[in-house]
Amino acid sequence: MTTIIDTTESDACVLLGWRAPYDTAAMLGFLRLRAIPGMERVEEGTYTRTLRLMQDGQEHCGWLSVAFDEMRAQARVTISNSLAGVLPTLINRVRDAFDLDADPLAIDAVLHSAFPSGAGLRVPGTVDGFELAVRAVLGQQITVAAARTLGARLVAAFGQPITTPLAGMDRLFPTPAALIAASGDELGRLGITRQRQAALKALAEAVLEGGLVLSPGVDVAATCARLRALPGIGDWTAQYIALRALRWPDAFPAGDVALQKALGVSSAQAATQAAQGWRPWRGYAVLRAWQSLH
Repeated sequence: MTTIIDTTESDACVLLGWRAPYDTAAMLGFLRLRAIPGMERVEEGTYTRTLRLMQDGQEHCGWLSVAFDEMRAQARVTISNSLAGVLPTLINRVRDAFDLDADPLAIDAVLHSAFPSGAGLRVPGTVDGFELAVRAVLGQQITVAAARTLGARLVAAFGQPITTPLAGMDRLFPTPAALIAASGDELGRLGITRQRQAALKALAEAVLEGGLVLSPGVDVAATCARLRALPGIGDWTAQYIALRALRWPDAFPAGDVALQKALGVSSAQAATQAAQGWRPWRGYAVLRAWQSLH
């Protein structure tokens, strides 16, 4: 039986600061292009989403919104009352998701000569490492718009319904257990290829069993090696997950075609060579390179 989660109680609000400069328009633009209908939206300078957090064996479900006040260098985070019990954890995840703790001066000191207009760019993270990894798999070798379409279908088919006071926000992202239980035919009807199905199921099993932790603070090299050992996950996907979910500032998906185009090279080896001088901030260089294409 489907459980409907009600989160219509009163809400909480916290203010989180950052060190300027911060290109909030670029951050919101990145998230807007990837927002999955039913669980995410970006409008009027505010990012809103539904969310499930597990803590001490308990499930906490609700929603949050993040609005930016550039004059005060603050993010105003509104959180449903149902998430009040995990507020400290949620604050840390929001800080990671929006890269609020970055030191832009230290980063720009290394990258300015190559990317002089990118001082305010931050690396978009995530509040849920498993979700980000699934979305990375769905996005392999297809456009951002196509990946968003697959994500929307996956959420509609396997995401748990949730009741919120926010119009159109009525789904949670699927759990690892839900993806493991999904049949190949069900996933295939969504347009997910067999190769991606195998990757999603292996990823979900590794996370559910506890052998794969996708959050900041883990051993990045070991985690990337575990990811690459899964079927259908190569270095690009592992590096992308390291960049956004593990919060590794030196992550570098050298095989990314858009990155190579921005750098004016035609191979992963050439991209890696071009980026040697950007360590330990190659992840921020990736965002600046992508932004330069627009």
